[in-house]
Amino acid sequence: MKRREFVTLLGSAAAVPSMLLPLAARAQQTRKVPRIGMLIPGPSELFASLVASFHQALHELGYTEGQNIAIERRYAEWKLDRLPDLAAELVRLKVDVIVASSTPSARAAKRATSTIPIVVTAMADPVGDELVASLARPGGNVTGTTFLGPELIGKRLGLLKETVPALSRVAALWHPGAYGEHTMGVVLKETEVAARALGVQLQLVPALGPSDFDSAFSAMTRERAGAVIVLPSPMLFGEHRRIVDLAARSRLPAMYQAREFVDAGGLMSYGANLPDLFRRAATYVDKILKGAKPTDLPVEQPTKFELVINLKAAKALGLEISPSMLLLADELID
Repeated sequence: MKRREFVTLLGSAAAVPSMLLPLAARAQQTRKVPRIGMLIPGPSELFASLVASFHQALHELGYTEGQNIAIERRYAEWKLDRLPDLAAELVRLKVDVIVASSTPSARAAKRATSTIPIVVTAMADPVGDELVASLARPGGNVTGTTFLGPELIGKRLGLLKETVPALSRVAALWHPGAYGEHTMGVVLKETEVAARALGVQLQLVPALGPSDFDSAFSAMTRERAGAVIVLPSPMLFGEHRRIVDLAARSRLPAMYQAREFVDAGGLMSYGANLPDLFRRAATYVDKILKGAKPTDLPVEQPTKFELVINLKAAKALGLEISPSMLLLADELID
């Protein structure tokens, strides 16, 4: 065999595997990497820990960003009127699933698409806000987790009254438009009913945005509130450090919706663990990427609520926490 023929034959033999192997390899290269869209109402730095919980859960399920998953993040910076445009942008990018943080983001995402699956973290009242038909059978393209917003207000106010027995007037800091009109109506009604049952006067103090916080706490002081309860809201949660600081400066015992407030120095909180709800959202995403339909994935309610009390904050306020409250607490922070 001539040398030229041998080289040609060798080249052809080498070419055979490169044509056959790509049947598997080429499929791997051209396989579509799933893309997740995240829609968040506030600034990235205020949601960093919650988003990190979601990412960690995804990683534990076998997903690594930049390798076998892509993530598009959109933050509305508390400008809720931007959410519809940001949701539409994610739809144009043809993401495989949208993870919407809280009800406002979910409502914008649902208006933007009826086909792309939407997983919502920490909805207040998914049925009342018309995001799903029922918790057991969502019925559309939306599912996720709820933190039971309106249902826990009476319990929180009762715990606050037990901590401050002489309480006769309580302020409620709330965010108009945090949820749908129906849910906000229920939240305010539950607060009024609970205050009346406990025999305390109620001062409803609205805050449309962070710029209203100073005037809100000034109004509480002016009206001689003896304590404050912070009602459920993504914006109020996101700004928890500033709210805790204002409550301390105003010397107001405060009950919060989540332990992050107490970790930041606030007095007490009662509610679901929000990082856990974000971790649960990753499980929903995994199921959807593997073929599950949102309509077949029930909305998950929290099964555990934690009471966290900051003893250092109590001491600074001159409060003595009763033995019964100390026993009731899931965690005490010194």
